[in-house]
Amino acid sequence: MIIVNNQMISKEQAQIDIEDRGYQFGDGVYEVVRIYNGVFYELDAHFKRLERSASEIKIKLPFQLKELKTRVEKLVTLNNVHSGHLYLQVTRGAAPRNHPFPVKAEPVLVAYTKEYDHEPSRLPGRAMFTEDIRWLRCDIKSLNLLGNVLAKQESQERGFDEAIFHRGDIVTEGSSTNVFMIKNRIVYTHPANQLILDGITRRKILSLANDLGLQVKEEAFTKDELLSSDEAFISSTTQEVRPIIEVNGHTIGSGKEGDVTAAIHAEFVKSLPVSVN
Repeated sequence: MIIVNNQMISKEQAQIDIEDRGYQFGDGVYEVVRIYNGVFYELDAHFKRLERSASEIKIKLPFQLKELKTRVEKLVTLNNVHSGHLYLQVTRGAAPRNHPFPVKAEPVLVAYTKEYDHEPSRLPGRAMFTEDIRWLRCDIKSLNLLGNVLAKQESQERGFDEAIFHRGDIVTEGSSTNVFMIKNRIVYTHPANQLILDGITRRKILSLANDLGLQVKEEAFTKDELLSSDEAFISSTTQEVRPIIEVNGHTIGSGKEGDVTAAIHAEFVKSLPVSVN
C-alpha cells in the first residue's frame, strides 16, 4: 500500500499526472525516514525539516503534520515493515507547463515504504573528492538531485563508496551523506548553512558526541585537513555511521575504524527505538 494525497491505495492504482511539476521541474521536496523494528526513528525531526523545505520553496503542505504522522504509522502497520524506510515527497502539483508558480495547482503527497533485506554496511568505506557543482541552497531537501546522482555514479564507476564534495578547497558533504573528521579527539563537520543538508542523523551524532564528552566544532575544513585527520566517517539516514579509511587513495589515520568513530556508532545504536545488531 502507498499514500497518494488522502488515499491509501495499492501501488498499481497510483497515477502521476504528466504535468506534475515534480516530474517536469523537480518542483518539490522529500524525506527518507528509517524504520527500526517497525518504529520510526526521529520522525518528528524529519517532518519539521520537510515543513521547512516546503516553506523555503513556497509550497504549503496539504496536511497537518499530526494527521500525516497517523497516516504513515498506519502505512507501516499495513505493509508490515520491520526494517526499512519511509519515502515521502510533496510536489507543487499539476498545471500547464510554465516556469512561474501556477495559481491554482494543488500540492501532491506521495508516500511509500520499503523493507530492507539486509542492514547497512559497517565495512570501512573509501571515498573520492569531487568539485561541488550544485546550486547554493543545499539546505533544502528538494527533488533536484542530479548533481548528487552524477557524483555518486562517478564514485561507483571508479570503485569508491562515496563522493565527497568540495567548493574550492573546502569540504562540504558527501553525495548522499554528511562528512565528519576527527583530529586530536575533536569532532569536526561543516556548519549547517546553505551549502549542506543538515542531516537528521548528523544532528543526532553531534548530540551523542556531546553526551560522550567529546569536543565538537561545526566549522569548515579543507581537503588537506581531512586527509591528515586521525579518523573520518560519513552519516545518513540509510548508512547511519560509516567509517571512511581512504580518500583519493590516501589512507586516513591508521587505515581502520578509529576509537572515536566506534564510540559514536555505539551510542547511535543505543539511541535506536530498539537496539539492533
